[in-house]
Amino acid sequence: MRIVLIGAVCSTEATLERLVAHGMQVTAVFGYRPLDATNVSGYVDLEPLARKAGVPFHAFRSINDPSTVAAVRSLAPDVLFVVGLSQLVGRELLATAPRGAVGYHPTALPEGRGRAPVAWLVLEKRSGASTFFELTAGADEGGIFVQQPFAVDEIDDASSVEAKVLESLRVALDRWLPRLKSGEWRPVEQRHELATCYGKRAPEDGLLRWTEPADALDRLIKASTRPHPGAFTYRSGEKMLVWQSKLEGDGKLRGVPGRVLLVDDAKGALLQTGTGLLWLVEYETIARDQGRLRVGEKLGFDAEIEIHSILARLRRLEEQSR
Repeated sequence: MRIVLIGAVCSTEATLERLVAHGMQVTAVFGYRPLDATNVSGYVDLEPLARKAGVPFHAFRSINDPSTVAAVRSLAPDVLFVVGLSQLVGRELLATAPRGAVGYHPTALPEGRGRAPVAWLVLEKRSGASTFFELTAGADEGGIFVQQPFAVDEIDDASSVEAKVLESLRVALDRWLPRLKSGEWRPVEQRHELATCYGKRAPEDGLLRWTEPADALDRLIKASTRPHPGAFTYRSGEKMLVWQSKLEGDGKLRGVPGRVLLVDDAKGALLQTGTGLLWLVEYETIARDQGRLRVGEKLGFDAEIEIHSILARLRRLEEQSR
């Protein structure tokens, strides 16, 4: 069975490792090469591992580009594995593999189809599953080959869930690849009436609004942390990323939402939120290093104050130009 693997991230790398370990005939790896890899969460250059395994490597920008489709077709694959790729695979590429194509999604399909599944699982504290399914024209709709569940706990963030995803992916492949190698191809149709779908998330969705409850802000920080772009706020007009947080159960302190109430060398900076207190454990200012937060500092922007300040500057400029 001739296999072509297509992808771009950690889950693609783990899939290649298991395919090789099970002695599957991987004839080529097609790796996504973006113009800016920082915009691809969990990006991995697959070329070194492919070369180490003795598998030819091809880079691409658009998987449905005619030259890429022609290159895949020339390899005469029986099966495509498309793992960790946000681009939808077109019908022409799917037709290059007569047996079919295998996709991957880290949710318990049919629940959680769509975009940014790890972030959504963390936000909702919802357990997931490494699911290999038959790739069709519809997103995440094909029959399921194997599904290996994993739990998402209160303390989990995107980084720890990513580790759980990769471990469950390996277990799923170890369960299923021997059957695939023997020639089995038995996708079980999903119960489409139970399907739910996640929408796209973008870096700007990580904005921290300090009037929101502490538990909601804590979930957003956990969902947005590495390998994602990070939750963020503004400090003295500069963007500040927040990578790690912790809820504070002691409600004796009271303050203005967004203002630093306490600084502790071990715990970080304690902020008042709309409801409850939140420790900012790890954070960094992007444009310039402003050091650690200080008691009394206010994070974020107050819209009316900022608008008044801008209008005042505009009036001064108009007066100077007369």
